[in-house]
Amino acid sequence: MEQLPDPVVDPAAVLWSARIEELAERPLLVLLHGVGADEGDLFGMSPQLPLHPVIASLRAPTRYGPGWSWYDLGTPGDPNSEGVDAAARAVLAWLDALPVQPPSIGILGFSQGAAVAAQAMRHAPARFDHAVLLSGYVTSGDVEGDEELARLRPPVFWGRGTADDVIPRVAVQHTAQWLPDHVTLDARIYEGLGHSVSQQELTDIVGFLRDRRR
Repeated sequence: MEQLPDPVVDPAAVLWSARIEELAERPLLVLLHGVGADEGDLFGMSPQLPLHPVIASLRAPTRYGPGWSWYDLGTPGDPNSEGVDAAARAVLAWLDALPVQPPSIGILGFSQGAAVAAQAMRHAPARFDHAVLLSGYVTSGDVEGDEELARLRPPVFWGRGTADDVIPRVAVQHTAQWLPDHVTLDARIYEGLGHSVSQQELTDIVGFLRDRRR
């Protein structure tokens, strides 16, 4: 069976909080939205996030309803890993193509975007200084970079709500078991929160990101 080419992140669709040239001296924070949303979704949080990093909000490659998707959903909470791998490689390829490389990179994803963020970190552990995973999960199966990730143990914020009825329990259980063995985990559970980001969680995210400057 012929392998399909990897999806491509459209550089013209990326929303930036500052000029790309500023990456020479400022860290980069990459935002990956959830399925059915677009690059403007998480970018709306930018005014509340720390000012130090340059923020880049990416658009997923594939049309999905009114928005975009990073990969074929497949089995809820356990999609075909090939699609998630391809999306992660697309994010890494976009990073490689930047005309200016930042001193450090953080990655923040929501839901489907969180799965891609985690997978990108697994594929290239040394590329990312930290990650923020919101209402998402780690895909099952092994990735070549998992051992290196467990050695580096980068800081990872994983936030989820007790009323989230989108991410299956099996995916949450797998992620809860997998993350502590591979990263320095800051796990937060928000009582009564559904598949969304609360003001309290946003406050905690800001605190986590500010700590990365220390």
